[in-house]
Amino acid sequence: MLTEMLISGLGVIDEAAIEPHPGFTVVTGETGAGKTMVVSGLHLLSGGRADAAKVRTGAPKAVVEGRFGVPPGSAALDVATDAGADADDDGSLIALRTVAADGRSRAHLGGRSAPVGVLSELTDSLIAVHGQNDQLRLLRSTQQRTMLDRFAGSPVAVPLERYRTRRAEWLAVCAELTERTERARELAREADLLRHGLEEIGAVDPQPGEDAELVAMARRLADVEQLREASMRAHDALAGAQDGDPDAPGALGLVDLARKVLSSSEDDALRQLTPRLDEAATLLADVTGELGGYQDGLEADPERLQQILARQAELKALTKKYAADIDGVLEWAEGARERLAGADTSDEAIAELVARRDALAAELAEVATELSAARATAANGLAKEATAELAALAMPDAELHVAVSAHEVPNGAEHALRVGKRTVSAGPDGIDDVDIRLRPHPGSDPLPIGKGASGGELSRVMLALEVVLAHANPVPTLVFDEVDAGVGGKAAVEVGRRLATLAATHQVIVVTHLPQVAAFADKHLVVDKNSNGGVTRSGIRQLADEQRVVELSRMLAGMDSTDTGRAHAEELLELARAAKSGTEAAGGDRAQRSRKRPAATCVGAPSGGKSASEGKNSNGKGKPRQKSQPKNAKEKMPM
Repeated sequence: MLTEMLISGLGVIDEAAIEPHPGFTVVTGETGAGKTMVVSGLHLLSGGRADAAKVRTGAPKAVVEGRFGVPPGSAALDVATDAGADADDDGSLIALRTVAADGRSRAHLGGRSAPVGVLSELTDSLIAVHGQNDQLRLLRSTQQRTMLDRFAGSPVAVPLERYRTRRAEWLAVCAELTERTERARELAREADLLRHGLEEIGAVDPQPGEDAELVAMARRLADVEQLREASMRAHDALAGAQDGDPDAPGALGLVDLARKVLSSSEDDALRQLTPRLDEAATLLADVTGELGGYQDGLEADPERLQQILARQAELKALTKKYAADIDGVLEWAEGARERLAGADTSDEAIAELVARRDALAAELAEVATELSAARATAANGLAKEATAELAALAMPDAELHVAVSAHEVPNGAEHALRVGKRTVSAGPDGIDDVDIRLRPHPGSDPLPIGKGASGGELSRVMLALEVVLAHANPVPTLVFDEVDAGVGGKAAVEVGRRLATLAATHQVIVVTHLPQVAAFADKHLVVDKNSNGGVTRSGIRQLADEQRVVELSRMLAGMDSTDTGRAHAEELLELARAAKSGTEAAGGDRAQRSRKRPAATCVGAPSGGKSASEGKNSNGKGKPRQKSQPKNAKEKMPM
């Protein structure tokens, strides 16, 4: 998970340090303060595109540094190890990304320079960022199918892997069959050339390394006189002159003389050298004998030389056409035999390919049917669980429908596969289209979520799916960038509650403008903006409990300067704490306080709405109009 992040020179943020809570961290701030720069920083750490426009005006570069706690044996640690990165003393990994004002970008991991793609690969298993663009991706059928497959787990993953293996084999055979039928004439010409080349090579019958051996043999036969003279001179130097000249005893004679002198010496040190001279004499005698045999084998053989030269000419004719040497010619021949087998356009070869294609198509259709059935079963479970989550997100009458249907195509279409009585498209992930539909209330027809859901409903659908998929999401850190847009009132409270539930199994970081969501956080960070001399700077600070009350009051339609706003904020925090701990929101002391202060009627209102001290609740003199108080806090804000 993300344990620390440092930001410098990014957008309006001058310098900031963030230490997210292992559970639920919320980031708030006024519009334009720069809270989305936190998400931008995470995007950069995740290998996202560098944008020079996000470098702070006047700063030479923007720097984002993140420290990640990485468990041993994780995929992220494998990526870091392969990149040569070093873990810190505590086992954590430090990733750093810089973006210069001219747009140039640099990445570092574990103290070493690394490609930006390595950061992307690293963070794929560490962090997932969900923003409003992710809601748009949710509208795509491919994304919906991916969600369903994640929810299903191995019951879909296993047949999907088998499907992909069969599909690859089927496509390969289909491509070969198409090539052979459409390129019959071209392949026939190619086959003739290959057969001619193989026949020519076969007639010569070259052997591996034969050309190099012939060169050595030809050189010896051509230089026989020079070789004989050299061997005789070496032989005489070792054995002595053939005429027995005592002044030229040769090396053997000299060694024998030295051996006799030493062996007759009375000095033990000299006599101990005698065995070594015996070894030298033996070695010299062996070399002398081999030189004699070499001379006997040196015979001028013009006929043999002509045979070798003729054979060299035959081999040279092959190396001119097919490769630089005979080993290359033999390699070409092996490849030619393989190509010739693939260029066979005879009726027998085509029939064999057709039979293979049809057999693989039948196997593929069977696996595709199994995969579709597994997805249909998972779709019912996903729809049921997501509908239950929507009920908890203040959409009690909504129903989510997940439909799995075969993607039918006309005969002859690319990747068309016959499954039963239908012709479907055999795509890389199966034959299925997945369509998530929303029925917002009883009596209405389920519509695609892009048409049947408002912005706020789409946010809640995405959050509901994320909560349901939490068990299948191995990424430890989830980041939500204002996915609560368009949500308010009771729905906002429930969004906060579900995010807190998600934080029980994941680290959750949320950028939000809703006080109802912020109240559920374990740690509250606020982005402050200030101007000094015409220069705007933003920083990030952690809020204590009393400071959280002030911030939530501000978020409650700008009520931070009123007692009513503070009372509402305090109550909202207490209700959130009670909900997180699983206790009832009602309490004696809180009920007593609620009878002594104005009603918190704006708690359920979205940020930016009118407060209880404005509009209808004002008596025109700037004082809130008194209302009868409810019996307890639970009546005032449903949780």
